[in-house]
Amino acid sequence: MSEPAARAGMIDWDLAVKVGSRLVGEGPRVSRDEARDAVAELRAGADRSTALVRDYTGLVATDRSAPVLVVDRPGWIQANADAFSEIIGPLVERLQGKKGAPGPVAEAIGSRITGAEVGAMLGFLGSKVLGQFDPFHDRPGEQGRLLLVAPNVVHVERELGADPTDFRLWVCLHEETHRVQFTAVPWMTDHLRGEMETLLGSVRTDVGELLGDVVRTLGELRKGERDGSLVDLFATEEQRATIDRVTGVMSLLEGHADVVMDGVGPEVIPSVAEIRKRFTRRRQGVGPLDRVLRRLLGLDQKMAQYRDGAVFVRTVVDKVGMDGFNAVWTAPEQLPSKAEILDPALWVARVHG
Repeated sequence: MSEPAARAGMIDWDLAVKVGSRLVGEGPRVSRDEARDAVAELRAGADRSTALVRDYTGLVATDRSAPVLVVDRPGWIQANADAFSEIIGPLVERLQGKKGAPGPVAEAIGSRITGAEVGAMLGFLGSKVLGQFDPFHDRPGEQGRLLLVAPNVVHVERELGADPTDFRLWVCLHEETHRVQFTAVPWMTDHLRGEMETLLGSVRTDVGELLGDVVRTLGELRKGERDGSLVDLFATEEQRATIDRVTGVMSLLEGHADVVMDGVGPEVIPSVAEIRKRFTRRRQGVGPLDRVLRRLLGLDQKMAQYRDGAVFVRTVVDKVGMDGFNAVWTAPEQLPSKAEILDPALWVARVHG
């Protein structure tokens, strides 16, 4: 990959990967045969899911247009560190331009502190994620890449007492739906990239004032006096408008994937109803520390995206059918807003009149 400013400046990404990989652990103990079978089954599940998603949704994506990578936890951390360093490179350049070039000692110390903090966040997330489609992975002939985190899939299926074959295909259906969303809707990646550039371009560079707000608001979050996440600490009025648009899109994408995995499931996954029930119960059964971290990192909002997005998709499909729902994929203007996600009738009225 290229060496953006983020690699050499304010964040020590190599340290972030080391810290995250050390904190995340290796995951459940498996034999060599169990590991080989899990990897093979996840790869096969991803391949099988393409046609299943196409038949259910009507979205047509080219087979194998994005590579499928079955990775371990450190592999997921490395992939996300690479992606983050590319995405926030322009922001780092702006911050460095605002502050001026620091001395080599100050830069080394500051970048290592920030790298350790980012690594701790990646380490926490790296034990939770089952799969992820990265639409911004840009290589010739590839449209993104699909990551499936084998140790986490095995860990959760054991925790749920789920049939491994059924659970692995269920996970693949969700993640493959994301691949289809981005590869069958070619403007989606550029649209989201543009929103990210808008968001990062409006980030405050008054670091001293910002840190004061961070400290003050963290206390309010910790004591339950304020809703939201760390992301909300950085939101200007312009950013909130962008965040609302992105929230609408992400709720659509996540809810659509959840609807597909449960809709296709009964035909090919005998235990899908029990898997969904146990998985939903597991999402609610986290400990106090886990709840605090989830709140600060915005994962509670992520859970709301799954829930609200799925309600939106099911409601719209009930009213106008799958073909009518698929109008969301025809142009950025047809995407639902955050308000429309919460009130699907608004979107139906706007798009279908």
